[in-house]
Amino acid sequence: MQENAKFNTILGYAPGHVPVYSSHYPSADEAEFASRRDFRSYIDGVFMGYKWQCVEFARRWLYLNHGCTFDNIPMAYDIFHLRSLRSLKDHMLLPLRSFRNGARRPPEPGCMLIWEEGGEFEETGHVAIVTEVFADRVRIVEQNVSHQVWAEGQQYSRELRARTEADGSYHIECTYPDAAVLGWVIQTDDDTYAEIFYDIPAGLLNLQGGCADAAPLVPAKPSAELKPEERAYIACMGDYTLTHHAADKERYIRMSEAAMKELRHASNEMHAMFMQATDHVLENDALLERFGFPRVLWPRLRSSWDNRRNHMITGRLDFALCGRGIKIYEYNADSASCYMECGQVQGQWSAMHGVEEGWDPGSHLHEALVHAWKKSGMGGVLHIMQDNDLEETYHALYMKSAMEEAGIACKVIRGLADLAWNDAGEVVDRDGMRIRHVWKTWAWETALDQLRAECDEEQQQPQLPGVSARLKYARPRLVDVLLRREVQVFEPLWTLVPSNKAILPVLWELFTDHPRLLDAQFSLTGDLRRKGYVAKPVVGRCGANISMVARGDQLIGETSGQFDDREQIYQEFFELPQVNDHYVQVSGFIVDGRFAGACIRADRSPIITGGSDLFALRIVPDADLQAGQAMSGSLNRAG
Repeated sequence: MQENAKFNTILGYAPGHVPVYSSHYPSADEAEFASRRDFRSYIDGVFMGYKWQCVEFARRWLYLNHGCTFDNIPMAYDIFHLRSLRSLKDHMLLPLRSFRNGARRPPEPGCMLIWEEGGEFEETGHVAIVTEVFADRVRIVEQNVSHQVWAEGQQYSRELRARTEADGSYHIECTYPDAAVLGWVIQTDDDTYAEIFYDIPAGLLNLQGGCADAAPLVPAKPSAELKPEERAYIACMGDYTLTHHAADKERYIRMSEAAMKELRHASNEMHAMFMQATDHVLENDALLERFGFPRVLWPRLRSSWDNRRNHMITGRLDFALCGRGIKIYEYNADSASCYMECGQVQGQWSAMHGVEEGWDPGSHLHEALVHAWKKSGMGGVLHIMQDNDLEETYHALYMKSAMEEAGIACKVIRGLADLAWNDAGEVVDRDGMRIRHVWKTWAWETALDQLRAECDEEQQQPQLPGVSARLKYARPRLVDVLLRREVQVFEPLWTLVPSNKAILPVLWELFTDHPRLLDAQFSLTGDLRRKGYVAKPVVGRCGANISMVARGDQLIGETSGQFDDREQIYQEFFELPQVNDHYVQVSGFIVDGRFAGACIRADRSPIITGGSDLFALRIVPDADLQAGQAMSGSLNRAG
């Protein structure tokens, strides 16, 4: 068999003389591709994707041959659900139609061929461009499958067998036994035989309340059978419950399966868009200035993004979901909270209370975390750093269970009192072990506050921690651990950027009028005053220092906190839906870059804070939710 061509080698040329490159990443020249920035593909300043992935090629082929491209998508298989291409010349939208494999309209030269997720194309799916169509086969061009130079005179990457049935249906076979062709996507006005993607009825996006029996049907496990994280959770909450309020202990929230699909897609899409915005910010000093990070940290942020872009384990997206649509509020890309509640407690609560309808949207979260930690390539001992706090303890122990299941040795450090310096000026734990790898419950901003304090005291740019810190401080500070070059931290330093609220106006600028985004600006505009707005500090946590103002400058709610001296952004007001006198927010959890679970935060106040409760979430069939809505309507009319 022919050897793999070195990364960046031209394998051949697709129609329109578009080069197809080898994506054999192990052979990439480290001098030429020294950082992740070097892997970005641009034409005429337009971002095509990452060299040399399948989606990058599809975008580049469309741009060079037709002057158009498609919107940002999280995975290749998501192309099948796109409705349009965008012309970069006049910004017109060109209709796309999707045809499932076996449709009675065959693919055409120039259309996109889409593979499902799974097998050879695990997690991402795949996309290629069809170049020739025959009754018994198609020819395609693609990247990131084969890395061999094409034979002389060859003008395609692969041939796939096909067949045409008597009824005119066209079927394409995949050359990999564990993968399947989903279908093809054609730019056309004609929707004959195309897949019909119905908009979700608004009612199916509404959340609904449910109520369990007053007393648990299944008693909690004896203490001796509880896992460490369960004991810590009960010590914090007093019971296997999600709320502190006795009147709410039997309540849960119902979501339709259609809404769950929408949430999954929105979470994957928003993660990809936040990553694109992060890249944009780190390329632009003027934008980065607005984020309030000490300038001394900028090179480290960029280095972290270049070298550890794929090292993010977890993140949490906060949404409003209701009949008016699904809107993103923010991305907590540097947060350890709510994972245990989503991945373990809400399912256990449902079992204890005999709630059997639907299914638990956090049931696969722990499995996803184990998989992500296995992929992380973590070697040596991973130190888990947390404050001496009951809530952080169960967060830490829940994550520790996933790490250990992934084969990673862990040590927990509570607080900073047990840290010390060794003779080389390195930070060591209470046993004298050097700290080289860290997962933390502390936010990165806590460490940055120490740097900002130095700026206030000395009126100059602070120094990043190094060996000299040992001479100045008797005991290591948090910043002396997290910002040392030799210490690998999860989540990576670059997660400061998508977690900062200044990313929200950047997203709006990059993806103006995107249906899942809210208008966000660095200054209060007249348009936002008319629509209503929420003022948020660019650096803030747990819903602190937020002001919510409706139309007519009507103050709906505000919170206090320690971030009142920070710069603010202004985001369009979009009120959370109310269920049973609670405002409810949906959190979508991202693990290793993909949606992995969901839970509900709830409060009687319209602003969700760190003290807000959670309700168990159950995903029910669409018909069941509609039946519940009809029953509620009947009761209201009877009343």
